[in-house]
Amino acid sequence: MQEISTIVLPEKVKYLIDTIMEAGYEAYAVGGCIRDSILGRKPNDWDITTSASPQQIKSLFKRTIDTGLQHGTVTVLLEQEGFEVTTYRVDGKYEDGRHPSSVTYTVDLKEDLKRRDFTINAIAYNDREGLVDAFGGVKDIEDKVIRCVGDPRERFQEDALRMMRAVRFSAQLGYAIEEGTLKAISGLSASLRRISAERIQAELVKLIESPHPEKLRVAYETGITRIILPEFDACMEMEQKNPNHCGSVGEHTIRTMQEIKADRILRLAMLFHDIGKPETMSVDEEGIYHFYGHSAVSEKMAYERLRNLKFDNHTVHMVTRLVRYHDYEAPAEPKHVRRALAKIGEDIFPLLLLVKQADIRAQSDYKREEKEAKLKETVQVYEQIVEQKQCVSLKMLAVTGKDLIEETGIKPGPELGQVLNDLLNLVIEDPTLNRKEFLIEAAVRKRVKEDIQ
Repeated sequence: MQEISTIVLPEKVKYLIDTIMEAGYEAYAVGGCIRDSILGRKPNDWDITTSASPQQIKSLFKRTIDTGLQHGTVTVLLEQEGFEVTTYRVDGKYEDGRHPSSVTYTVDLKEDLKRRDFTINAIAYNDREGLVDAFGGVKDIEDKVIRCVGDPRERFQEDALRMMRAVRFSAQLGYAIEEGTLKAISGLSASLRRISAERIQAELVKLIESPHPEKLRVAYETGITRIILPEFDACMEMEQKNPNHCGSVGEHTIRTMQEIKADRILRLAMLFHDIGKPETMSVDEEGIYHFYGHSAVSEKMAYERLRNLKFDNHTVHMVTRLVRYHDYEAPAEPKHVRRALAKIGEDIFPLLLLVKQADIRAQSDYKREEKEAKLKETVQVYEQIVEQKQCVSLKMLAVTGKDLIEETGIKPGPELGQVLNDLLNLVIEDPTLNRKEFLIEAAVRKRVKEDIQ
């Protein structure tokens, strides 16, 4: 952890604070930037809190933007870089579970810090006064604890999303959640229904992208996922009585997220890859569980949930295709791997190999060496195909639709598309055939044969 005495404010932040203080007001850097500085991390943003009113701040700086005057916030522009400066405030009642119905300015820094979510985010600093830590945030950083400022029920009733933020900070920092805070989350998690899908999406992504995606288990235990991702609860409660697995579907899902790099698309793919298993479970005569067709069901369920959470089209496309094909098997032979590449997509296939690797590592030891050896062979074949630039898509084909129109007389339309696909299949079988002259001749022969028939 960073020594407190070595906190270094960026020059622009120091200039902002000094300018405000020289005018007779208080000013501090506050919140996450101070937390991250104490942890020895480089803050992404620097927020300033001050006793000066928004109008007084606007009078001190040449370029400002009224980004949140109703909440006392002005953005000060310094050489195209914006810094939010917010007046000390006391919030009124939170009637909508997110925004205070009224805001009252105060000159008491402690009153301002009191309204913040967690103690680790309720620390202020300037070079003149040093740290202002009225709620034990530094000790909680030292003890690696997430704790609400004051009464956790009040903090969560002000903004229910803070419950997800608690779990997310726990995942990002590897901290435990203090018992009272955890209990309050369990009691109030149902109020997350009032939170917008966009805000829930942002917190969920930060959680699963974190160094500790296994903290999703805490979200399950406290009832958060029952509200935002009920399909996951079903997975946590579905055992996998099958030699290939150990533990529940949900525990396997968590392990797969731990086994893959912290990439948004990949972590989401692991989160949803088996989400359809509870709906497809069957039991054979020996009492072994099977989940036939779960990939297709998982794809459908993933699509619906990602849409409900307002994910962008690219993310939905990439994640659902990875989910759809995560169990796809192809012999580790060049023509079969080329077919898989053509079927699944050049952009998806290398990610799919990572998904399959994580899936295997999160399974039981049963036949693991055999599975990993087979996957390694597939990876080697794939790398050879890429290195040799073998054709696996229409864009890599040595002829284009325009070539066929000009050279063979085929007209634009369904027939042209079918001929191109037939030529691609030829080349996938034998990459040496990917030559313009040969492919045009093959197209002509195909037309003549069809005309005779």
